[in-house]
Amino acid sequence: MTFRHDFDATVLREYDIRGIVGKTLHAADARAIGRCFGSIIRRDGGKTVAVGYDGRLSSPDMEAALTEGLMAAGIEVTRVGRGPTPMLYFAGTTMPADGAIMVTGSHNPPDYNGFKMMRAGKPFYGADIQRIGEMARTGDVETGTGSQQARDVSADYIARLLADWDGGNRALKVVWDNGNGSAGDILAHLVQSLPGTHTVLNGTIDGTFPAHHPDPTVPKNLEQIIAEVRRTGADIGIAFDGDADRIGVVDDKGEILFGDQILIILARDVLQHFPKGTIISDVKASQVLFEEIARANGTPLMWKTGHSLIKTKMAETKSPLAGEMSGHVFFADKWYGFDDALYAAIRLLGIVARMQEKVSAVREALPHVVNTPELRFDCDDVRKFLVITEVAARLKASGADVSDIDGVRVNTADGWWLLRASNTQAVLVARAEAKDEPGLERLKHALVEQLTASGLAAPDFSGENAGH
Repeated sequence: MTFRHDFDATVLREYDIRGIVGKTLHAADARAIGRCFGSIIRRDGGKTVAVGYDGRLSSPDMEAALTEGLMAAGIEVTRVGRGPTPMLYFAGTTMPADGAIMVTGSHNPPDYNGFKMMRAGKPFYGADIQRIGEMARTGDVETGTGSQQARDVSADYIARLLADWDGGNRALKVVWDNGNGSAGDILAHLVQSLPGTHTVLNGTIDGTFPAHHPDPTVPKNLEQIIAEVRRTGADIGIAFDGDADRIGVVDDKGEILFGDQILIILARDVLQHFPKGTIISDVKASQVLFEEIARANGTPLMWKTGHSLIKTKMAETKSPLAGEMSGHVFFADKWYGFDDALYAAIRLLGIVARMQEKVSAVREALPHVVNTPELRFDCDDVRKFLVITEVAARLKASGADVSDIDGVRVNTADGWWLLRASNTQAVLVARAEAKDEPGLERLKHALVEQLTASGLAAPDFSGENAGH
């Protein structure tokens, strides 16, 4: 039977394939992804693909259809079952596997699902994902009779996570919020082997996410863990997104540590073993992070937002550690270079167990800055890139101090402001950071001036300015 398939135009994204189940994403799409990805692996000379899935209600059916498609391309499929995305990355990295696909909607609402892919241990994104669409549209695929086997890697994964525990026997009091995400079963076993007292909130895997939305970068989603940390007098709180590749952290006072603040604590520790090592973060991160990395005898590198882009840059620069404001943390020091919130938690807790002071004291000792939250506002998918080009040209003509690594990040005496086009949505993203409130107002005014010059309205600044 001749194979041909058309995807909804909205699902083939920069870093993954993602859509609304029953509307823009169906089991037939999963089957086609398997057929095309399997064909790419076959043409690369490979034959094995590891497959996993998260706790969403649609994921078992999507995973089954994906497996069918892979087998139809002649692939030997290893099904590792339900769990967090990093467990699938671990399987794809440590087992004989030429590729890996995770069925996950990540931190999106319950009716979403999607697919994250690796090929030969490296990120599969951008043009590779567009290639899947082209292969499906033209029917340019391999045909074969594959096979499947189930393999439970969870015990190996948990043991490997625990192998890098370096906090001794100090009994920390830790609150975890699994957010009903796919790390639940792994986390239950993990905490049994760690010293200290552990409270797990929303540990049951439930794809309807009854407690709150599973995105720890949104302060509202951390209200429950903040309350529990304060109630129990815990040393720290750790939260995960829906597939546990992103981490959220709350200190002993119940205050949120942002992605760049988490990275400062991790970088100071890693740099003791990698003097002058390159530590990478994205353009949305605070200037404080880059200054603190340099102060800790590291080499700070600002790079493009996007977990696949960061992973690729890490490999290129032999960076031992990287992180994003969104809570992705990537360890190549002792680990495999992929984003893993469970592993990041183990390393962070080890540091906290060895510290003399409390986590809140570390946060409070950092230089204080004021910043806007991440501002996202609608802009047509084509127009958003043109706006960035226009703004960059005007800024450079005026002699401004501009970094154009990813959008424009403008440095002034007050601080900096950022404007970039999202790679995954029809939106522009803006952020500003200053030493004080008057400076922040001036930065926001400069940002609005540029948007107005390109015919766009000012973003809504009504979200409270965050101080950190």
